[in-house]
Amino acid sequence: MKKIFSMFSWSSLKGKILTAFVVTAVIPSFILIFFSYINTSRIVRDNVEELMQANIQQTKSSLDVWVDSYEDILFQVYMNDDIVDMVDDINQGEDITATKARLRSTLRGMFYAKEHIKCITVITESGEVVFYDLLTGSSTRTSWMGSIGMSPDEIYENFSLDNFTHIIPTRRAGVFAADVYYLFHLGHRIIDYQNVNKQIGVVIVSVDEAMLREICGKSDDRTHFTFMVDTQGNMISCYEEELLGTKVMEWSDDIEKRKQSHWKFLKENNLIGVNSETIEIVYDEEFGADIVNVSSQQELIKRLNAQQRILLFVLGVTVFILLILIVTMTRNLMSSINRLVRTMKIAEEGKLSVRAVVDRNTPTEIRIIETQFNHMMDELESSIKKEKEAYERQRNAEIAALEAQINPHFLYNTLDTINWMAIDRDEFEISNSITSLAAILRYGIDDSNAEVKIGREIEWLKQYLFLQQTRLKNAFECEINVSPEVVDWRIHKLLFQPFVENAIFHGFKSKKGVHLLKINIEPRQDRLMIQIWDNGKGMSEELVKMINSRIYPASEDKNCIGMENAITRIQMYYGEMASVYVESSIEEYTSVWIYIPRVPV
Repeated sequence: MKKIFSMFSWSSLKGKILTAFVVTAVIPSFILIFFSYINTSRIVRDNVEELMQANIQQTKSSLDVWVDSYEDILFQVYMNDDIVDMVDDINQGEDITATKARLRSTLRGMFYAKEHIKCITVITESGEVVFYDLLTGSSTRTSWMGSIGMSPDEIYENFSLDNFTHIIPTRRAGVFAADVYYLFHLGHRIIDYQNVNKQIGVVIVSVDEAMLREICGKSDDRTHFTFMVDTQGNMISCYEEELLGTKVMEWSDDIEKRKQSHWKFLKENNLIGVNSETIEIVYDEEFGADIVNVSSQQELIKRLNAQQRILLFVLGVTVFILLILIVTMTRNLMSSINRLVRTMKIAEEGKLSVRAVVDRNTPTEIRIIETQFNHMMDELESSIKKEKEAYERQRNAEIAALEAQINPHFLYNTLDTINWMAIDRDEFEISNSITSLAAILRYGIDDSNAEVKIGREIEWLKQYLFLQQTRLKNAFECEINVSPEVVDWRIHKLLFQPFVENAIFHGFKSKKGVHLLKINIEPRQDRLMIQIWDNGKGMSEELVKMINSRIYPASEDKNCIGMENAITRIQMYYGEMASVYVESSIEEYTSVWIYIPRVPV
């Protein structure tokens, strides 16, 4: 590598290419990998936390649904009229033995409504305890009552105070059939709707803690698991059964303090690692317990670190290979550049016929530059040639313009001579025609693209129509209506004269009857409206559609050619702000509407 760096100066093109490569590729790549790793880690952590929050909310919802379903069993017991009557009979001391047997039988019938119910117990107001226990199979001993630290009287006292469901947290019930069971209990007072305030008894449904574990989700390892802690700070559900009933913390209303306490408990019991776990908590109001979700990110961090090492390794190998390629390829590159520079210097001296030699072995980029250079020289030579030709055309045009300046004056003088000749012979009608023609020619030739007042344009148009009526021996009548408001507005010369000429020469051609031409000019909001209407032979519907769509048939029809030129001129002057619309009916009429922007004085 040291030998490679010693082969060129850092101020040379090679050195600058390498410097540019390091600055623009290597350093940004390392920065990109670094920030990409940080950003990816943050996104993954956020996604994990969102997923954990979604999971724990789903667990909470499932828990509420299951608790509600077990509360339905309670409801069926404490609202059952037969059970109420039997409990009342026991309280009254009527045939206690037989009544207890019937009550136990009734409880057994309700027993299999849910999978995880292990015992249903009724404690009467008189102190009698009637139950059906699946674990003990006994009618004298329950599986749970001796393990919760409360006597039947205390249980009755707590459950009979209100009409709410009470929960006794998970406790170890004992070993039955070689299996250890943990139970939690739902209790409610029995209600006699004939006398709702009457104290009759309470009912307790004992549920296997396995139901909570199923809701929380089983875990075969410690990378992800969920457990529950009640408001007394005791573990009531956990995949580690030996921790059930263990004191986890002192309950606090501050969720952050509870989270820290959970973290401390898990570390003390070696259930989590050092810093790679995330804990999420949600409090279930109905069950009265925290649902705690723990997720390990250690494996995720390992994978991210492995990916970063791979990226760094690939980047290092790529940089090394590119350095070798840069050093190798710059030799041919510099040779090609030097050859091209020499060719450019020759062209700079004025020898425009010089061309770069395009070598097949030259790098593609330099070959493109050489080709473009040759193309540029061809274009330059062509441009110089065209410039010379344009100069010649301009010189010829200037000569023609000088000649054109002579011709109008010659024409005006000649017409004036003929006019006086007509006057000398008392041919006043001919004199008037010649005078109108001279005025028309002078108006059209002098600054033909200038803007004039509409009043002046109308005066010229009247002279033009006078000549046409004279020429055609008054074969048509003409009406010109101009709104006084627009007389001083400005308009380009001869803007609508082609449409008038079309009406006279093409509209009235071969059409019998009285020929009528109407010209209306008036304001329409912020635009000027010009209408040319004639009762001539009209145009076909197809031709009208083509003209309105700016499609002109390829023919020698002067009518279409004149329309095309006139519409094109209007669009050239006013662009999208102008519009021309044609309506026509064969042998009836043709109407042309021209709308142009308002050009006031």
